[in-house]
Amino acid sequence: MFRQGKTVLQKLRYLSLNRQQHAWRLKSSSAAERALQYQPGQRIHGFTVKEVAAVPDLFLTAVKLTHDKTGAQYLHTARDDSNNLFSVQFRTTPMDNTGVPHILEHTVLCGSEKYPCRDPFFKMLNRSLTTFMNAFTASDYTMYPFSTQNGKDFQNLLSVYLDAVFFPCLREQDFWQEGWRLENENPTDPDSPLVFKGVVFNEMKGAFSDNERLYAQHLQNKLYPDHTYSVVSGGEPLAIPDLSWEQLKHFHATHYHPSNARFFTYGDLPLEQHLKQIEEEALSRFDRTDPNTQVPSQPHWSSPREDHVTCGPDALAPDPAKQNTLCMSYLLGDITDTFEGFTLSLLSSLMISGPNSPFYKALIEPKIGTDFSSVVGYDGSTKEASFSIGLQGMAEDDIERVKQIINQTIEDIIMNGFEEERIEALLHKIEIQMKHQSTSFGLSLASYIASCWNHDGDPVELLQISDSVAKFRQTLKENPRFLQDKVQHYFKENTHRLTLSMSPDEAYLEKQAKAEEEKLQQKIQTLSDSHKKEIYDKGLELLAAQSQTQDASCLPALKVSDIEPTINITPVEMGAAGGVPVQYCEQPTNGMVYFRAMCNLNTLPEDLRLYVPLFCTAITKMGCGGLDYRQQAQQMELRTGGMSVSTQVIPDSTQLDMYEQGVLLFSSCLERNLPHMFQLWSDMFNSPHFDDEERLRVLVMMSAQELANGISYSGHMYAMTRAGRNLSPAGELAESLGGMEQVKFMKRIAEMSDLSQVLRTLPRIKKHLFNPDNMRCAVNATPQKMSDAAGQLDNFMKDVAGNRRERKPVRPNIIERPLDPLAGSGPSRKLISEPNYQPCQMKTFFALPFPVNFVSECIRTVPFSHDDYASLSVLARMMTAKFLHGEIREKGGAYGGGAKMGGGGVFSFYSYRDPNSVQTLSAFRKGVDWAKSGQFTQQDIDEAKLSVFSAVDSPVAPSDKGMGRFLSGITDEMKQNYREKLFAVDHKHLLDVAGRYLGVGQRTCGVAILGPENDTIKKDPSWIVK
Repeated sequence: MFRQGKTVLQKLRYLSLNRQQHAWRLKSSSAAERALQYQPGQRIHGFTVKEVAAVPDLFLTAVKLTHDKTGAQYLHTARDDSNNLFSVQFRTTPMDNTGVPHILEHTVLCGSEKYPCRDPFFKMLNRSLTTFMNAFTASDYTMYPFSTQNGKDFQNLLSVYLDAVFFPCLREQDFWQEGWRLENENPTDPDSPLVFKGVVFNEMKGAFSDNERLYAQHLQNKLYPDHTYSVVSGGEPLAIPDLSWEQLKHFHATHYHPSNARFFTYGDLPLEQHLKQIEEEALSRFDRTDPNTQVPSQPHWSSPREDHVTCGPDALAPDPAKQNTLCMSYLLGDITDTFEGFTLSLLSSLMISGPNSPFYKALIEPKIGTDFSSVVGYDGSTKEASFSIGLQGMAEDDIERVKQIINQTIEDIIMNGFEEERIEALLHKIEIQMKHQSTSFGLSLASYIASCWNHDGDPVELLQISDSVAKFRQTLKENPRFLQDKVQHYFKENTHRLTLSMSPDEAYLEKQAKAEEEKLQQKIQTLSDSHKKEIYDKGLELLAAQSQTQDASCLPALKVSDIEPTINITPVEMGAAGGVPVQYCEQPTNGMVYFRAMCNLNTLPEDLRLYVPLFCTAITKMGCGGLDYRQQAQQMELRTGGMSVSTQVIPDSTQLDMYEQGVLLFSSCLERNLPHMFQLWSDMFNSPHFDDEERLRVLVMMSAQELANGISYSGHMYAMTRAGRNLSPAGELAESLGGMEQVKFMKRIAEMSDLSQVLRTLPRIKKHLFNPDNMRCAVNATPQKMSDAAGQLDNFMKDVAGNRRERKPVRPNIIERPLDPLAGSGPSRKLISEPNYQPCQMKTFFALPFPVNFVSECIRTVPFSHDDYASLSVLARMMTAKFLHGEIREKGGAYGGGAKMGGGGVFSFYSYRDPNSVQTLSAFRKGVDWAKSGQFTQQDIDEAKLSVFSAVDSPVAPSDKGMGRFLSGITDEMKQNYREKLFAVDHKHLLDVAGRYLGVGQRTCGVAILGPENDTIKKDPSWIVK
């Protein structure tokens, strides 16, 4: 997977330092305490301990080691978290655009010395209970992480990962499949034209069709023109065919060596066992080398530079005349200076985050563009960091104006500095991020330290965040102009500044296709007839290898008997506040309180329904009570961990034509801020501001831009939502609130010159949604704080009681389901039933300016509680692993594809970044024929079960416990029942459901494709073309 630093690190810069205190995993002493017993100088299994440091903020102990013989670096973070993680990363510094580190990342996972079967990586997904498995290629490192909660599984995966990276087969055939190859379009027809194929080739064609990605790539290449950052580490599609198999093997030999490696482990498993296994299975076979992969500092320019690039036009742009991007990027200091990095990332947030920041006021509010440029703010993913500021969705005429505004804003910041309250709000955000516990803490840590450690910075120093906070406060106290001085130095006086503009070119895709065609012809012209024959034969060999049933018996595997037979029960208590039902769930939340309220939209007039997502965006961003929108944003930053409202379509677990529709309010805060958080919600219920049309226009433009940008990334989700649209009432609602219909609707709103009519819909929606009569709430907090939280919630309900109205539902059939299934009576969820619903078949095609397709076919089957649901879940995993992966990815060259069983009773097939369209639909059909033929073994079934269970048993954060029950009414008993059905699934069940639900005559299905212009589909009258 190719990962661009900018996007990843923005999420991780303030790492959600999520702590899991598993109070329920009591041991005589905690993992962090046990790790404190190591001593610097101590030798363990070929490693020497260099440093042991307690990091109380994050409840962990860091142990730093080096490997005596090879110099490999190792960091272990011991913490009471059962979701243990391993990662190994190599510094990979390519000097050309062939994508060698990215293609290598794919190819090492295709088989190794000890595990020579094809594709052990994908096979392990079904032979383990992994909670995460992947690999990433960044600009200057390649990382291989996995996590699991099972000790035996950890050893299995570690063995496969070590063998893959240090002793891969790197067969030529794997290079063709994963990297690039010349092959007949139809490999079985020697007369069909030769074309480029390959997984990475297609993945990067997809990545380069995303204008945001394209811009970020150009910006980095041009800001750092003198070394490895000037090339595309993921591969430039037209340069990929210049890479040879020999070059790939050479890059592995020079970069994938322990002397160039950094190992990271996290969790509560003992360190000695990891060290012993790593030494015995890999490191003992190597000697020290000098990898010579250091990245030199980028020489500083003596004067600023400007440049221009082009991209494809955006069919969904709110205003076709405004599709330009402009951004100024500044080269900053070395990321290994931890405190400087901390200061600059904080400074970046002060400059750009939220409506109170100077750049938001100067660039976003005048509505010159739709949103900040895709690259914005501090980026610490390269050896020297950068800061970027600019706009997208702007007119060409405004380019000079934007440059002036940026320079003027920098002057203003130097002059005026920042309000103290904004600095406090940011430090409060860091405090919350250290307290909030997510389930993938180990992965967040690994990603957070990766770049700094990659350039020999100190990862332990990076973890001691409160030291940086204390030093920051102290420095600011001693020099109140501290931040202004940084702005003066890094922005005003900095001559290493790049101004990059990007504009759409109508002929862009055509030029790309032409360039690819020329590259292809150039390759073909040199071929003799015997070469062509050889290509045809090799294509057949590859196809034969891809079609062979694989023997994976050499790989380690867990057994179904290793899976826990029963689930852990999550106790909840039902109560009420001001006549509104409340679910209380006591959890070790670390001093945080999590609040949710579900409000149904049963009384909302149908004509307002499409506006609900916009209402959800606007309600928390337009001001309320005595606060304008800026003050509201400030209070939310200062007093909460965020407040949001989102649409919910919840299918019933027993009947396909029943669902609950509503919006979910969600917020969190430190215990001390409970009254403030509820006061903000009260003001939004009682006196939201819906009077500022200019503010609404900013929000509309940003939403429309965000939706348009999201399609190239989540196209498969949009395809699945559209394909399921005519299969159930819930599917229809999901498409209008979150599918292509919503994208088109927001584009229409963004094009309106007058938003006064839209503004008037918001208070109408509010009175239907924010009505205590259609509400239920949930609170997750520590046992010590629960009664306090309940009291505050009670006050909130008294405050908003004036909004209570009994209104008639719009749909006639309302079914009530008790919130507490055991109580029988009492408060209930009000579901909508459409007993006369008629599902229908429909095929929709959306022509979009991408060079790749997103394909989906959905089939109406059964709801969650039905006896066949478990069998369909296992079947989907089995079809993906044993058939669809081979057809769609290996043979078809798509980046991904498979089948999944959804809670709404819809069985979905999908492909992601796929060079094929209609052919993929026939691969889906072949998958069904394969399942109906019953050519699968007990081993295949067991592997599919492991894969389903690893999802079912994935860790749940304390903030999210009890949510399945609160939102969907799915109790622990129902989950246990489903679990038992999963264990019981056998060959007969799978054959039966494949024939009964997926067979051609039996099914009601919908199909959707998003992709480039398609003549075959246009000529076929059975398709609706959008």
